Amino acid sequence: MTNVVRGVDHIGLTVPEIGPAESFLVEGMGAQFMYELLGAGMPPLKGPEVEKLVGIPEGAEINVARMYKLPTGPAIELFQYTLKDQRPALRVCDVGWQHVALYVDDIDAAVAKMVAAGGRQMAEPWDMIGPESGDGNRFCFIMAPFGAMIELVTYPEGQLYNKTTALRRWKPERQ
Repeated sequence: MTNVVRGVDHIGLTVPEIGPAESFLVEGMGAQFMYELLGAGMPPLKGPEVEKLVGIPEGAEINVARMYKLPTGPAIELFQYTLKDQRPALRVCDVGWQHVALYVDDIDAAVAKMVAAGGRQMAEPWDMIGPESGDGNRFCFIMAPFGAMIELVTYPEGQLYNKTTALRRWKPERQ
């Protein structure tokens, strides 16, 4: 049987301003700009068809859409909308997708780089627990300048659950 889903292609993220968000992705995460779908000098995407297509409120406009490549894993697509009642980012305790987790080899260096690029470290890295535990396995949450929550994870020698199942979480090859 063919798998219906083969993996994550990209993650869409709406930000209040493209410039600072792009700087955070490039400087803090090592992302590379790939292409622009919509931007300066182009008419915004708007109207009843667009509203229905992506489930946005009446009058909302998509002004910018750009794709960024991470070193491995899915790409990140940034969107900037114009609408009269745009809401801030949800908290991680609210219903819906709550964060994206990025695998890193050196969590301390990754945290420092993201903080230098405008992110806010929520707490010092913690050791992973339970089935995720293992030597050197740690995680840390970073709040991006535009309100999105990012979890950094590292598990260099595998995780405890590896002993109970042949299934594995995706992990990039070491560079």
